[in-house]
Amino acid sequence: MQSRARVCHTNPGISCGDCRLGELCLPIALDAQEITRLDEIVKRGRALSKGDYLYREGDVFNAIYAIRAGSFKTFKSTWEGDEQVTGLFLPGEIVGMDGISSNRHGNSAIALETGSFCEIPFHQLEELSARIPSLQGRFFRLMGQEIVKDQQMLTMLSSNDAEERVAALLLSISSRNHRRKLSATQFRLPMTRAEIGSYLGITLETVSRVFSRLQKQNILTVDNKEIHVLDMAALKGVARVKPADC
Repeated sequence: MQSRARVCHTNPGISCGDCRLGELCLPIALDAQEITRLDEIVKRGRALSKGDYLYREGDVFNAIYAIRAGSFKTFKSTWEGDEQVTGLFLPGEIVGMDGISSNRHGNSAIALETGSFCEIPFHQLEELSARIPSLQGRFFRLMGQEIVKDQQMLTMLSSNDAEERVAALLLSISSRNHRRKLSATQFRLPMTRAEIGSYLGITLETVSRVFSRLQKQNILTVDNKEIHVLDMAALKGVARVKPADC
């Protein structure tokens, strides 16, 4: 069983019940029979290359997507034709819920690297959730987490300075890695400096200056996209968050 779980992210034959990301995704708290019913509607193990679209802004909403491997960003196009990054999604996380309210996606989602995902047709998920209360509850909690995340992002962009924003993003990636049982102190940034700037509402040059300052303060080391957090407490201090918030 353990050897199967280790290759879950690339093996389309692995079921929801055996997936090592199950505790982060929809199957949590489901029994074996319920997971079997969920397996019947999930289209799993589909792959995308870097730069491939998962869906485009304005596309009809048909499904939500559970990331199995790689990372994805969401973005909107501005009136000027620029790209405004709106989200970062890592393995075990659900993307695509922006289309639920209007039946069309309000953002585009694109692969930042080679990755794979499970496609969950939404109407079938709705029907199944009506018969499985624990699945419905889990999905509602995921929606609630997205709302809280959006509110936190708006608060950060309205009140935090550039260093706080960059530090908060690094802490977010760190904690999300930890939940996936990966290193919380050494990880690779999925986004470029320009994408980070777009996401955080600051310039590319400011992002680079913040990383340089954090290195000079011996809070972290940066090697292109490779991050090594040397002083987690200090990083939390820069982000002005309590330890329990990360």
